[in-house]
Amino acid sequence: MEEESILKERYLRHILLEDVGEEGQKKLAKAKVLVIGVGGLGSPVCMYLSAAGIGRIGILDYDTVERGNLQRQIIHATSDIGKSKADSARMKMQNINPNIIVDNYFERLNEENAFSIIHNYDFIVDATDNFETKFLVNNTCIQANKPFSHAGVLKHKAQTMTIIPHKSACFACIFENTYTKDMNAIFRSGLLGVTPGIIGCIQASEAIKYFLGIGNLLTNTLLTMDIMAIEFKKTSLQRNPLCPICSLKRENLEDKDSNS
Repeated sequence: MEEESILKERYLRHILLEDVGEEGQKKLAKAKVLVIGVGGLGSPVCMYLSAAGIGRIGILDYDTVERGNLQRQIIHATSDIGKSKADSARMKMQNINPNIIVDNYFERLNEENAFSIIHNYDFIVDATDNFETKFLVNNTCIQANKPFSHAGVLKHKAQTMTIIPHKSACFACIFENTYTKDMNAIFRSGLLGVTPGIIGCIQASEAIKYFLGIGNLLTNTLLTMDIMAIEFKKTSLQRNPLCPICSLKRENLEDKDSNS
């Protein structure tokens, strides 16, 4: 661990900000974030959260580094080929910032382990690349009452939104009625390497803003990006009153069950 004077030097540019300061930096040091997926999205998320001084970061990935990942997954290097992505990421994160704790989960997220892992953290970053896991993250975060950031990438386009359970539209509110299993094929299409990097940085900023209580979060808002046209667009969202995951009707039924 670094001495206090060195820590102040490390985070000086944060501390100089009026809406962060030393108190804000202390909030980040107490924060706990889980990043699910350490690929194109998760790479910049992990690097910036580490640099920002998030005190505890969990990284979950059940994949190993391949040469074809290196075009976009910037936390990994050629020397990491064959290593688990979780191990590779942890080494870089602790090299960036030795003052943080990194929890390493080399396992798949599934219905059996999702709640037991997610409930240990204050904010979740969904950096996954398949819809089944995205719905699982959403459903578990709603159940565990954990805010989280969603993002997805296709070719040179991307989208992201932030969900505060029971206060803003959830992933299922927006995508439950449009999803089919065939849509997972989009994650195997071509991808401009910088696209997930840009949207991953936005996910990291959402987590940091959440803990500091500053700025405007992407709640009830879908931010879409087209890097070829350099276009960003915000679309307003609303909770679906019939959402099978977060609807008020479902909440009322659960309250009745718990009181009976």
